[in-house]
Amino acid sequence: MKRKDKIFRFFSGLVSMILGTSMVLSVLILINNTSDNLNDVNAKSGSEIKFKRNKQETQNIVQRPKPKPKPKKSKSRPPTPLLGLNSQLSGVDLGLPEFSMTDLNDLENDLLGSGNGLVMTDDTVDSTPRAVFQQPAMYPVRARARGIQGYVLFSLLIGITGEIEQVKIIESTPEGVFDEAASQSIQAWKFEPAQYKGLPVKTWVKQKIRFDLS
Repeated sequence: MKRKDKIFRFFSGLVSMILGTSMVLSVLILINNTSDNLNDVNAKSGSEIKFKRNKQETQNIVQRPKPKPKPKKSKSRPPTPLLGLNSQLSGVDLGLPEFSMTDLNDLENDLLGSGNGLVMTDDTVDSTPRAVFQQPAMYPVRARARGIQGYVLFSLLIGITGEIEQVKIIESTPEGVFDEAASQSIQAWKFEPAQYKGLPVKTWVKQKIRFDLS
């Protein structure tokens, strides 16, 4: 009976030891697997975070354009002052003849005396042409019968002898009514020529012929 108890205790202890060892191994294996899973998760999350950061940094780098270089301002040099120009030119002989006011006046008189083609205007001469004979204009019969009044404005070129060299109608009112009668009259007029520096000169002047019934 005692022998059976010893055998039973031996097998019971052996079974307990095997079960305990199995439980310990199971716990160790479970802990090891859990730590491996945690490491994998941490590794994955770390790589994802690192990838996201790298992606954001890449986007930030792409979105930030490089600043344009500022244009360099060219410094303009001030012009070199021309010092002593008058004194330098005063000592240079240009070979030009000297003219006095008397020489210039004589030259002007020569041009006026010899150049019959010189033409002036009534506002530039010393004395304007003056009419010394005026041929009365014939009043057109039709205009008189209708009671029409008006005028014709001429531009006349008076020669150095007082004759009319050119006649131009500038304005007529009413237009075309008195032109022919006024032109026939003005052609017979005589003038005293304009004077400039004591000499007669050709001059353009304006002359108006009126047609009134009063």
